[in-house]
Amino acid sequence: MSVLINHVRRGAYADSVALMRLSAEIAARDGVEEAAIMIGTPANLEILAAAGLLDETGKTAAPGDMIVAIRARAPDIAEAALETAEARLQTSGTTASGDAPTWSPRTLRAATAVKPDATLALISTPGDFAVAEARKAIRRGLNAMIFSDNVSVAAERVLKLEARALGVLVMGPDCGTAIVQGAPLGFANVVPKGPVGVIGASGTGMQEVTSLISRLGGGVSHAIGVGGRDLSETVGGISTLMALDLLDADPATEHVVLISKPPSAGVSRSILDRVARSPKAFTICFLGAEGLTAPTNAKTASTLKATARMALGLPDDETWDGPPASMRSGRIVGLFSGGTLAAEAQLALMRAGRSVSSNAPVPGAQAMGDAGAADLVIDLGADEFTRGRPHPMIEPAVRAPLLSEACADPAVGVVLADIVLGHGAHPDPAGAFVEALSPPSDARPPVVVSVTGTDADPQGRSRQIETLSKAGVIVAPANIDAALWAARRST
Repeated sequence: MSVLINHVRRGAYADSVALMRLSAEIAARDGVEEAAIMIGTPANLEILAAAGLLDETGKTAAPGDMIVAIRARAPDIAEAALETAEARLQTSGTTASGDAPTWSPRTLRAATAVKPDATLALISTPGDFAVAEARKAIRRGLNAMIFSDNVSVAAERVLKLEARALGVLVMGPDCGTAIVQGAPLGFANVVPKGPVGVIGASGTGMQEVTSLISRLGGGVSHAIGVGGRDLSETVGGISTLMALDLLDADPATEHVVLISKPPSAGVSRSILDRVARSPKAFTICFLGAEGLTAPTNAKTASTLKATARMALGLPDDETWDGPPASMRSGRIVGLFSGGTLAAEAQLALMRAGRSVSSNAPVPGAQAMGDAGAADLVIDLGADEFTRGRPHPMIEPAVRAPLLSEACADPAVGVVLADIVLGHGAHPDPAGAFVEALSPPSDARPPVVVSVTGTDADPQGRSRQIETLSKAGVIVAPANIDAALWAARRST
């Protein structure tokens, strides 16, 4: 019978990404069935309760406390796991050698006192606190990158209006990717500096485009994430318009790329009007948008690959045809860690005449569970997969059981997936992907992936491709190539 223990650390806080990594490490111990280390906000208490990880001790946690929750097969296993978690949390403030404690500021006021010349604050507190911390930052004259999610759209609008009045930029909420003056922030890739500036309401879309620009020999001046809801009718594109002003004034930026899912009609008009007044050239990729009329200084692209090529003045080349492979008819199952990459794959499959379903359907696709034998594209970064758990870019084990199931299903013609590299991502996502593959390559359907990243990333794109290729995985040059190749091979 399982044993559940909760321990509450009063007045303790740590970054949510760091806690997710530690949770995954503890959960991987022998005999541990589940583990979660979270700040005691009301939303997190609900998550723990829904997962069956909250006991009476955990219920006493306040928003300023930390909960360590462990469910294991025996009391001694649970206690040993708790002891390990506590030891790791105690030493999280030491230097890399572990020899001496390193003081770090616990408040924004203390941080700005230590670094008075800072111009940006990266905020990764629980959503309940993110707006308050961002407001402190902007009132101190700092631009704010809000990595946190679970911020209401109404609060986002109010915060961005105040930031605009103060002359500073808010990136996010739920802004996972940025490159500022060559420095990668959040989930970002290592790319050279160059004349292309990117503004995106899409994290993995920005990663795909900036990585492709790098691999095509170009470089990036800045990549500014604005959050997935910035181009909604409610927010009105406030941060996007401010980012356009910033890149207009930047002499290092010669060409500007805009990446987003289709904005609302009114916001689209205001963005395009602003683009028309810019002296710079633009490439606009509003994935899935129909009938977009661009101003004379802009071109539109329908794929992320085309966006990167057009930004460098290159023609949109023919789609990769893929290596020779035996035909295997059946449905396509796509398992994606990147939401925008999943959306692009859905659009590509539908353009190829296929019926598509998804847990995050784009216009024209069906909701997952309502589509019978239609192709299935799953966004594993959606809330139902990440609530209380690490994002699949941090912990690829989220994808493993679904990958094994798809490979063993005789009705599946092709398995489609993405591997996303860069800072913040798992140190060896290709290795974790290959480990989850079954049955052996001669018995499973073709598995085709794209690898978003560069050789300069910590994981090394070439090394990741080598790992995949040795396991019989087909690696496409870009996400769109993988999707269209899968569509041709599974008919």
